[in-house]
Amino acid sequence: MEPVILMKPGASKWDIRQKVWDYIEENNLANFPRPVHNRIPNFKGANQACNRLTDLQDFKSSQTVKVNPDRPQQQARFVTLEARKTLLVPTPRLRTGLFNNITPPQGASKEQLRICSSSQGVKDFSVPVGLDAKVKVDLVVVGSVAVSEKGFRIGKGEGYADMEYGMMASMGAVDDSTVVVTIVHDCQVVDIPEALIEKHDLTVDYILTPTRVIKTNCLRPKPQGIIWTKLDTEKLERIPILKKLHALEDQAGKDVTLGAVPLAAEPGLQITQPRRQTRRRPRQNTQQDAEGESKQEKGAVSEPKARQRPARVRKESRGDGGGGNKGEISERGKERRGGNMKEKGSEEGGSEVMSQRKLPPSVTTVYLGGIPAGLRVSELKTALREREAAPLRLTWQGAQHRAFLDYIDLQAAELALEALQDLTLNGHSLQAELAKSQRGSKRPGQSKRGPRPSAPKTKTAPDTKGDINEMTEK
Repeated sequence: MEPVILMKPGASKWDIRQKVWDYIEENNLANFPRPVHNRIPNFKGANQACNRLTDLQDFKSSQTVKVNPDRPQQQARFVTLEARKTLLVPTPRLRTGLFNNITPPQGASKEQLRICSSSQGVKDFSVPVGLDAKVKVDLVVVGSVAVSEKGFRIGKGEGYADMEYGMMASMGAVDDSTVVVTIVHDCQVVDIPEALIEKHDLTVDYILTPTRVIKTNCLRPKPQGIIWTKLDTEKLERIPILKKLHALEDQAGKDVTLGAVPLAAEPGLQITQPRRQTRRRPRQNTQQDAEGESKQEKGAVSEPKARQRPARVRKESRGDGGGGNKGEISERGKERRGGNMKEKGSEEGGSEVMSQRKLPPSVTTVYLGGIPAGLRVSELKTALREREAAPLRLTWQGAQHRAFLDYIDLQAAELALEALQDLTLNGHSLQAELAKSQRGSKRPGQSKRGPRPSAPKTKTAPDTKGDINEMTEK
């Protein structure tokens, strides 16, 4: 069958991703969350494609199934639980471990199983599975941005599915008998040159779409473990479970030499600090070049030099910020009076200028309303961490019963919104939604919120360790 999307000769992986993402958006083939760029697309007809999983003999004969945590595969998680099979789901971005065993309540109804298969259910009804667990995975379900009928797969560019499989191979959870299935829209089935597929890339045995079941008969070997030279120390630090495996294999005498892979080789990542600028940067949408690398990421090499000089302190004069900080600001129990905060080390944030510079240009703000009177910001911080929704920055306005949460990008914000649904503190239900400035034509980092109370005039600096800095009312 001729692919719906035709690729130009010599197209890179990133070219293919962009082509598929653009096609899905332009033809209105996507469901929430949108836009689909930089994510596994949640396509229309995903449930129908997932239901085809039950027709596969390899699924029927399986006992343990691992399904990725993305939205388009939620129905695949449901049918796995409905078939009373053991369901393993990786932790998002491998933040807290490898994967979890989803354990529904005894005698769970269909409705309860649907809850267990949702992102919140994965958190509430799961038991962590460690690297030393004796588990055998019979079938793996992964998402894809693009896949070929020959079984060559392209993910969203961060390599998590490949790393998950490599780690499972290292712990003996998968072998040559393990079947790999991907679930995609028909338009995501494209021609992918074999030359683009590397040794660490995961290939698939079956492709399920809303209209077809494709058996790929792919003979290319799947990853036999982690290829450490493809990783760098920074990635190791961000993924504790990967760091633990690295130490275990090092102790076992294996070659675990890390490579020096530049962050620019992974265009989906947005973790570097933006370029230092002496003038105020105008607001503009984040743009990605042909290699998927944001302009601010390219300038990250100048950051070490920027840190050698203290930031120039000045009053905040952005259009939505008013006249800067006036009155009294309390941060971590230490009161500071005057116009602006002065730098006092990275743990306590920094000046407002540094705060703006350190936030990525794609920052997306979530409005959190309905905060009950008397609630302490530390209690909110604890709740956010428990739901794995800790933002880069939290701006606290407890007297107005609200807070603003800044996340690295739209995808991170939408994941947080899912996690914060039905959040109740001190008997009050909190309202979480994208700030009004983030809807429609969003300007990254824009804070003007129209009819809703204006954006916080005083902002804290992001904490790169995941902690949330406190701010109180003036």
